[in-house]
Amino acid sequence: MLTVRSHIITYGNASDAVITERIRSEIETMWNEPEAVVYINKRPLRVVFDITAEWKPGIDMDEIVMNTDGRNNYFRIEPFAHGNISFVDDIGCNTGYFMLENLYAGSTTAAHEYGHTLGLLHPEDLDIRGRGVPGIMYPRGTLVDAPYQYEPSKPAGAKGGTMHPIYRKVFQSDIDNLKLQRLRFKNNRDIIGAFTNIYHRDHGQADFSSYA
Repeated sequence: MLTVRSHIITYGNASDAVITERIRSEIETMWNEPEAVVYINKRPLRVVFDITAEWKPGIDMDEIVMNTDGRNNYFRIEPFAHGNISFVDDIGCNTGYFMLENLYAGSTTAAHEYGHTLGLLHPEDLDIRGRGVPGIMYPRGTLVDAPYQYEPSKPAGAKGGTMHPIYRKVFQSDIDNLKLQRLRFKNNRDIIGAFTNIYHRDHGQADFSSYA
């Protein structure tokens, strides 16, 4: 078995214990759903995602900036986000900013952004009509079969005629794209991604700059 361990730490005015647990559960449930297997040194290993979480509303900026624990992922949660969208700070990172309205039960936003922290990009082809259920890394605006649109009766590409994120799923192919066989284990451990360690200010304030 190959275990991917991540610790989600939330802060910000809209963060609370309930939302933090919702994020944790969504990530762990969705990424374990395919019961994925990878081959490392020609050995088949089941990939298991072990996700823990912690709500730290009063977190000190230095705790994030000085973090050296590869498991820790820090996300500020606020009602308002610049650009009106949740985001992470890079592809393969450990920090980001979530907009509260994106985090409703079943939204798949946290699971999608978690994929970015592991190094996954949006697919290049965003017209997947005829290919069924969209994978977790497809972004809003993707053209999908009618049952997976916001409004199935709408023409593709029209308002309501693009992918509703609640239909995204994690597949074996998403695990394959992590290329876990490239990890260089030392004492049976390695780190996926990098340390961005960015502390985010509230975008609702006049100065919403980040600090690294």
